[in-house]
Amino acid sequence: MPPYPVSWRTSAPFLLCHLLPLLALWTGVDRTAVALLVVLYLVRVFCITAGYHRLFSHRSFKTSRAGQFLFAFGGLTSVQKGPLWWTAWHRRHHRYTDTDRDPHSPVHGFWWSHMGWVLSGRYGETHFEDVPDLAKYPELRFLDRHDWVGPWALGVACWLIGGWSGLLVGFFGSTVLVWHATFLVNSAAHVFGRRRYDTSDTSRNSLAVAVVTMGEGWHNNHHHDPNAARQGRRWYELDPTYWGLRVLEWLGLVWDLREPRRPRPSERDDDLSDVLASEHGVERVGR
Repeated sequence: MPPYPVSWRTSAPFLLCHLLPLLALWTGVDRTAVALLVVLYLVRVFCITAGYHRLFSHRSFKTSRAGQFLFAFGGLTSVQKGPLWWTAWHRRHHRYTDTDRDPHSPVHGFWWSHMGWVLSGRYGETHFEDVPDLAKYPELRFLDRHDWVGPWALGVACWLIGGWSGLLVGFFGSTVLVWHATFLVNSAAHVFGRRRYDTSDTSRNSLAVAVVTMGEGWHNNHHHDPNAARQGRRWYELDPTYWGLRVLEWLGLVWDLREPRRPRPSERDDDLSDVLASEHGVERVGR
């Protein structure tokens, strides 16, 4: 039964990555390294939110087989394992939310939901039975089996572009930031914020999480309607991932974006004050 203790053997590389950016104190930090950090953070968060999450996990839109591969490879560079592994565990999260079969429920504590489950070393298996729609593609199975290819390729590119500072700050620094931004959806977005919909789980909407994850912070909206490509429901609910998908749709690179279900009349009286209240832990249920 979770929470399980930390597996120091399997977690060593993950923990080491948190320390490597500190070596920039000796190498220095230049503009190239900072530019790499910002660009790689934004691009890789988008690949996780649009690719691993909305495309693979929830089939919220469609793209070509080449586009699917590019989303998968981009997500791979975020060092969050392969697309089949990520999708299978996320689908289990939705199927068993806030039960003992949920891989990262905050019911077992904030630390567990944020990164304790990763450090436990108990969730390394890819459940192919949960992703038959993706497992039929040999290129996705290859990326999932060789999930080191993306990170190593990007790391070498950062070193060639920015030297040691580019590698330590641009690659490892942005990797750590992307990790914890993603983890906040599992932890903070189930603990802090407001609830527009009376779902059977602890999901909440958080502006702060939405800002750092390009729109994934509207988590109660998402659990209410998980297959929608748009997670922000109101004009003030920032969802840059959805905006990016609309641009790709205009370019003809993606299509059939699934829009949210039409709200009931009782769900239309939301106002901007609720966003400010949510950041102070005020909760609203059943609207």
